[in-house]
Amino acid sequence: MASLISEMEIGQEKDRQILPGPILLLGAPGAGKGTQAKELVKLWGIPQISTGDLLRANVAQGTELGHAAQALMDRGDLVPDSLVNEMVAVRLKESDTIRGYILDGYPRTLIQAGWLDDRIAARPESLPVVAVSIQVDYNQLLRRITGRRNCPVCQTIYNVYAKPPRISGICDIEGAALVQRADDTEEVFAERMRAYIALTEPVVEHYRTQGRFAEVDGNRPIDVVVAGIVAAVERLRAI
Repeated sequence: MASLISEMEIGQEKDRQILPGPILLLGAPGAGKGTQAKELVKLWGIPQISTGDLLRANVAQGTELGHAAQALMDRGDLVPDSLVNEMVAVRLKESDTIRGYILDGYPRTLIQAGWLDDRIAARPESLPVVAVSIQVDYNQLLRRITGRRNCPVCQTIYNVYAKPPRISGICDIEGAALVQRADDTEEVFAERMRAYIALTEPVVEHYRTQGRFAEVDGNRPIDVVVAGIVAAVERLRAI
């Protein structure tokens, strides 16, 4: 492990010199995409851009886009690509995106991917989007999701397979009975996986055919996965 950490530290020193540009991070439910995104944000000093966060922020701040989105949601309608694209366009004008950014949950559709590519291409100084998918085998994903238990008091998250509490079903900190979220079941997970694959496959092919797509093994320890993503981005940027 010592040699692994040492190699990672050396790699980080080198990779701080990489201009990451826009990176679309893909991963099925339970793949650890959020964890990896946070590590990359720290490593490269670039923001993570989530359309869910953008939507909530615009609604909370009462922006014109937020009012439009809220009106749609109040009617039970989906927020259309055009409105999501406008929110992303505003966010990309901020100065912290100059070196790059981690895209989380966007683009979800071919229309969004095409719009984003066209917008970036209109700025010659900008690097194109590269997409990296964190691959984790189905059974491992299933264990991560269905094994998850939460403390209702302190919100500590356990996993009955990978990180169990000292006493089965009881929070180590609060002594409260742990609970399983209603959507952390095998049936719900299977449906989420079907939806994820159907939604993501066209976007993956869009970037794959352009030579801007790579996969990394997400079954390995966090630091190794981070190193794999960094290496993938470096390879894609060299093409």
